[in-house]
Amino acid sequence: MRKGAVIVWLSLLFLGIGILFWHNEWKYNLPTPVPANYKAISPGSAIELIEKLPFKKNKPLFLHFFNPDCPCSRFNISHVKSLVHQYGGEVTFAIVLMSNQRHTVSEIQEKFGLHIPVLFDSSLAVTCGVYSTPQAVIIGADHKLFYRGNYNRSRYCTDKKSEYARMALEGLLHNNSSILFDQFALKAYGCQLPTCTK
Repeated sequence: MRKGAVIVWLSLLFLGIGILFWHNEWKYNLPTPVPANYKAISPGSAIELIEKLPFKKNKPLFLHFFNPDCPCSRFNISHVKSLVHQYGGEVTFAIVLMSNQRHTVSEIQEKFGLHIPVLFDSSLAVTCGVYSTPQAVIIGADHKLFYRGNYNRSRYCTDKKSEYARMALEGLLHNNSSILFDQFALKAYGCQLPTCTK
């Protein structure tokens, strides 16, 4: 009888763990709810607040909207690092911190293992049409929005066929503005701003 009770208890425990894991996975596979006051920014729109952005030598600017409390943001750190290593010579990269917690520049740079600018201006999210993390924003050297969207269809950024941010960078750098992205690229997935709740 005792053995049966232990088996039932362990079965319920594993079932509970499985349900929690499934719920967490399912939750982040749904699009992030669009805020009621959201104002979409179309590609080709001039981006304001240019004086707050670290443009350098007429290079495009890649903004990584990041919340260290968001699991989705944490999962794509290595992917962002690979983009910086591959395109850092042609594109200026910066991290835009979206968090209610206090963090320092060095703390965020240490998480990424990169010495790139870290911006703490949450108004940049509204300026660029961002309402979740992680999100990639690419602004051309002409200060116009080229891309605002997801990094990858996969939460872990492992699907080579849907590396949307990389595709957008390649398109910008090779003067190809006719790239067509599907809903998985342009509809935000991840954590609502500024906290990680859905």
